[in-house]
This record gives sequence, structure tokens and C-alpha cells, in this order.
Amino acid sequence: MDFRTEFKPLTVQPQEIEEKSFAMITEELGEHSFTEEQYKVVQRVIHASADFELGRSLVFHPNAIRAGIDAIRSGKPIVADVQMVQVGISKPRIQKYGGDVRVYISDPDVMEEAKRLNTTRAIISIRKAAREADGAIYAIGNAPTALLELIRLVKEGQAKPGLIIGVPVGFVSAAESKEELLKLDVPFVTNIGRKGGSPVAVASVNALSLLAEREG
Repeated sequence: MDFRTEFKPLTVQPQEIEEKSFAMITEELGEHSFTEEQYKVVQRVIHASADFELGRSLVFHPNAIRAGIDAIRSGKPIVADVQMVQVGISKPRIQKYGGDVRVYISDPDVMEEAKRLNTTRAIISIRKAAREADGAIYAIGNAPTALLELIRLVKEGQAKPGLIIGVPVGFVSAAESKEELLKLDVPFVTNIGRKGGSPVAVASVNALSLLAEREG
């Protein structure tokens, strides 16, 4: 049986593939109201998801981009809600400024405390992060309970994030958690609705680290 195909890729060069993809995204997205720097995030989110509706649904606090760049350049940590987010983030650009990428959800003390309190590990991991990662960028792509807990801690003065990237995906509390984030007076990046996920959180952080690096 002949499994050969007539299709040939336009290019096999990684940089050229990315450039062509971004050009296609810009053409297909058309007119938008994002700033130039916000669009860098939107573009990478669409590139990661191939979802223009998701890209258009992104919402930025007016200070979000500046807050993210400043946090990265001052060496603040990135707190991921799950390992998938941690793995996807480009570490060298974070480490260049003295930062690191942390995830607490599988820490033994977090698992033990979650079991003792009969609650989610995501909630307990955010409580731990709030104690240990002042001024961090929180990248939440999976767990609405993590985002809701972070919002609660901010309101109570127990957490002081530099930026919240709140884009959890799902059916239970995902959209609602983002609606609550929109009410918060701290820098945030989020989106409207159920869509989101770890790739969206990763793409957002990576876009911000590229913007930080561009400043020198």
C-alpha cells in the first residue's frame, strides 16, 4: 500500500513557519481594538489554539502588559496552577532576569493539607503561593478554584500578585471565575467564557517575556 501524499509543507524552517503563521493570523483576525503590545499576547494565544474567537475574547486590565513586563524584568516568579503550564513556559527568558517558574499543586504539604481540609489541591497551592511568591505573575489555565481562591486572597489582602493571567478552561465555574476577576482592581489578563486552558496561559506568559526581552 502506498502511503505517500501529494501534500508538501510550505516550509520546514521553524522560524519561517512561525512568521507565516503570524502573518496569517493578522490577516484573518482583521480589525481589532487591542493595543500593539496587547496584540502580541492575542497573536500568540491564537497561534497556540488556532481559535480566533478565543483570541478576540481576551480582556486586558489597562496596566496588565506593563505590570507583566515589570514583574519579569524585576525577577518575580511565575506561579503556574499545574505542571502543564510550568513545562510550556520558556524558562531562559524568565531566568535571564532572576525569576523562576513554580508550581505547588503536587507538593506533599499541599496534598496533605487538601486532604485534611477536604478541598482541592489547587486552592491550597494558591494559599502557599501567596505566602511565598509576593509580586508573582500567576498563570492559571486549568483550575477555576485556583483563580477564585486567588481573588479571595487578594480581596482580603493576603495575596499581592504582580499580574493575574486567569484563563481556566471548563464548564464548572470557569466562566464565572473570570467574571469575578474582571471586578478586581489588580492587573489581569483574562477572557470571556468557558474557553481557555494551559496553552493559553503559557502563550500569554511567553508573549510577555518576549516583550520584556525586547526592552533590553
